[in-house]
Amino acid sequence: MAASRAEVPLLVIFVDLTRFAAQSQRVSDLELADTLDGFYERVARAVQDAGGTVVKFLGDAALIVFEEERVERGVSMLLDLKRSVDAFMAEREWECRLVAKAHFGQVIAGPFGGAGAKRYDVLGKTVNTTAMLDATGITLSTAAFRKLGRDLRARFKKHTPPITYIRTEDPHRVRSRVRP
Repeated sequence: MAASRAEVPLLVIFVDLTRFAAQSQRVSDLELADTLDGFYERVARAVQDAGGTVVKFLGDAALIVFEEERVERGVSMLLDLKRSVDAFMAEREWECRLVAKAHFGQVIAGPFGGAGAKRYDVLGKTVNTTAMLDATGITLSTAAFRKLGRDLRARFKKHTPPITYIRTEDPHRVRSRVRP
């Protein structure tokens, strides 16, 4: 099965919701399931429409990838998705907002898992680097930022250390503050 895996350059994105654990404790399991399903639908539709792939959902998080020629579409999708998900959560009176981290680099992509149950996944240092980015809104690594054109780059500002690029509208290192 390893032969069908390949090393490929991808934009790797992790999205999740701030304050999700606390908010999920105040509602029934049914409302929790309905809210997560609505979140999943918004993420999946936005990613598909932009030409990306949702690799997997796990609780309030998703792992998403875009091919190299679609990096700009992926980052633009994140800007729109943040507005959409934040509005959805506010309508439901959940104090959760979307956080996204994106990094560009080589990954090993292909089928992984138990015998007879393998499914598409991405692994490697790029995935780990993406997961480790510090984010309060939408954060891009330098490698992801450098893949953008001038107009989209203008939507981000440099943040250090380490060097990342955060959406200009996002607060600096304020994790508990909720902004629609």
